[in-house]
Amino acid sequence: MSDTTNNWTRDDERYMRLALDEAHKALERDEVPIGAVVVARGRVVGRGHNLTETLCDVTAHAEMQAITAAAATLGGKYLTDCTLYVTVEPCLMCAGAIAWSQMARVVYGARDDKRGYHTFCDNPLHKKTTVTTGVLADECAQLMIDFFKNKR
Repeated sequence: MSDTTNNWTRDDERYMRLALDEAHKALERDEVPIGAVVVARGRVVGRGHNLTETLCDVTAHAEMQAITAAAATLGGKYLTDCTLYVTVEPCLMCAGAIAWSQMARVVYGARDDKRGYHTFCDNPLHKKTTVTTGVLADECAQLMIDFFKNKR
């Protein structure tokens, strides 16, 4: 797994904005505002946002929703030609699902120093998965900061 920061393209920014749109959908439902999209060959094949409160399901994270949708769209569980865009660093559970799906690339915005996978282990992703961090990080982080500030 290689990890790059501040080395993204316009496409990365465009797809992260779609993930932010998903995060705003979560916010509208009073869910933790995290959103994700899966892209294959320039086409969005899966979308998701947190639904843990709505579904009473601790596994209903944005990444899980997007991965499930992408697998259904593409007709298979392996997403080897796909990139996952997610507004916040995936947790260890989601990193496991990303690894099992053999996702080619993960792009995330804000780092999560409390629950992000990097706080638990160095490399939970598939050995061929590349990671790009920091795409629209400030915007992604601010959404989380505002959400939790309003909760307290």
